Amino acid sequence: METTQLKSIIETANQAYQKGDFQSAAEYFEKAQLSYVQSGDAINAAEMANNLSVARLRMNDGEGALSAAQGTEKVFEDIQDVKRQAIALGNQAAALELLGKPEHALDLYESCSNLLKGTDEKELRAFVLSSISALQLKTGKQFQAMASMDAALDHKKQLSLKEKFLKKLLKVPFRMLNKKE
Repeated sequence: METTQLKSIIETANQAYQKGDFQSAAEYFEKAQLSYVQSGDAINAAEMANNLSVARLRMNDGEGALSAAQGTEKVFEDIQDVKRQAIALGNQAAALELLGKPEHALDLYESCSNLLKGTDEKELRAFVLSSISALQLKTGKQFQAMASMDAALDHKKQLSLKEKFLKKLLKVPFRMLNKKE
């Protein structure tokens, strides 16, 4: 496929995604992924696979999202692209969460968070920590959930009014447990 044609497909996919037409976006991302695979470009194929995964997540297609993202983290690990490796793990975790596999999802989110720890991606890590906190709450790990949420809020550049209130609220149990401050 010609470069201009491929760029047009990707642009169409992105436009469809922005408009909320996730089905069309998924179809175009998949076309782009296959084109990159056929040309031997594993890195861009993995990027398109992750875009496909996100579109499928938005369609509530957990199986499709997981299938699209699986293995892409290794491509990014091989080129030492920690951010995209973490995103790939996060996409897989989100798919597993959607499929009702919270423990496995939690493991992948934690791996994602650990990768992001050594980067400047504070906001992205805050989002992942919030996801970890929500899963911990669902699985009955309330204290871990509070600690994860507190860490998530610590990583955000700017807190909303609701987040500021939550941050103050979280100080109470930590003081009572003498774990923080």
